[in-house]
Amino acid sequence: MLTRRSLLAGFGGSLTLPAVTLPALAQADWRQSVKEIRFGVSSAENEAAALARTQPVIDYLTKALGVPVKLYRVSDYAGLVEAMRADQLEFSRFGPAVYSLGRRVLGDKLQPLFRDVDNNGQEGYFSVIVVRADSPYRTVADLKGKNFAFADPNSTSGYAFPSYYLRKQGFDPATHFSGTVFSGSHDNSVLALVRGQFEAVATFQVNENSGVVQRLANKGMIPQGSTRVIWTSPLIPASPFSTRANLPEGLKRDFVAAMMAMKTAAPEVFRTFTDGQVSTYAPAKHEDYLDVIAVTEELDARRKQKPGG
Repeated sequence: MLTRRSLLAGFGGSLTLPAVTLPALAQADWRQSVKEIRFGVSSAENEAAALARTQPVIDYLTKALGVPVKLYRVSDYAGLVEAMRADQLEFSRFGPAVYSLGRRVLGDKLQPLFRDVDNNGQEGYFSVIVVRADSPYRTVADLKGKNFAFADPNSTSGYAFPSYYLRKQGFDPATHFSGTVFSGSHDNSVLALVRGQFEAVATFQVNENSGVVQRLANKGMIPQGSTRVIWTSPLIPASPFSTRANLPEGLKRDFVAAMMAMKTAAPEVFRTFTDGQVSTYAPAKHEDYLDVIAVTEELDARRKQKPGG
C-alpha cells in the first residue's frame, strides 16, 4: 500500500510478443540499480477495463526493457502524485490537472516525457458537458436548477476546465445548478447520467468518434446515441506520460524509446491501449501545461477563500 489515501494493487499477466530491438538498450546500464519498474494508472476507468487496456503494454515493456514491469492501480488521481513523491512509481500517465498538482507538490522532480497525437494530428482533448439525448436541455443556461456531476476534484476535463470556463461564461456551478457532486470517475458520471441520476455531467471527448461516451457505447455499457453534448471547452493539452527526474537517464531514454516503438513492434498492443485513436506520441514539456496550471491555481485559490478552506 502506497499511502493511507491510495490503494494500489499489482497485476500479473503474460503475453507472447515479438522480440523488440531498441538501439538505446545496448548502451544502458541502469538495470544494475533498477530491478523492477512500476507503472501507475488512476481510476478513470473501472478496474477490469484498466487492466484489459494496460496490462498488454506492461507485458510489452517487460520484454522491451529487460526487467519486470508491474502495473499498479491507484484509487484516485491524487494517489499518483503521492506515489511519485514516495518514489514508489517510476512512470505514469498524468491528466493535465494532476500534473499541475504534481508540480506543486514535487516541483522539478516530476518530469513530463511525451503525449498522444490523435489520428487528426491533434495533441489534446476537450471537456464536454453531456446530457441525455431525450432531455430538453440544449444549453448550459437550460440546466439552471438541475443536478450536475463532476468526475473528480483532480480531473482536468471532469472538473477544472468546466468549473473555470463555466464561471467565465457567467455560470457559477455553485449557484447555477441545484447541486453538484463528484461521481469518482468519468465512467461513473456517464453511466449515472444515462440511468437518470443526473441531468448533466462533465467528461472528456477527443472528437466525435473518441471519448468516454463513445468507449462506453462501443462496449455496450450504454445505448448508442443515448447522450448529447451541449458544451465544449477550449482544447486541453494531451495528458503527459511522466516520470521522476531522479531516475537514471538511461532508463527514461529507454522507456521513451520503447513506447515510441510500440506501434511498429507490437501494433495490436498499441491499438488496444489507444483504442485505435492515437497515431503517434510527441514530446511533452512543462511549458505546454502552463495554461492548465493557471486554471488549477485559480481553483485552488477559490477553495482557500471559502470558510474552512
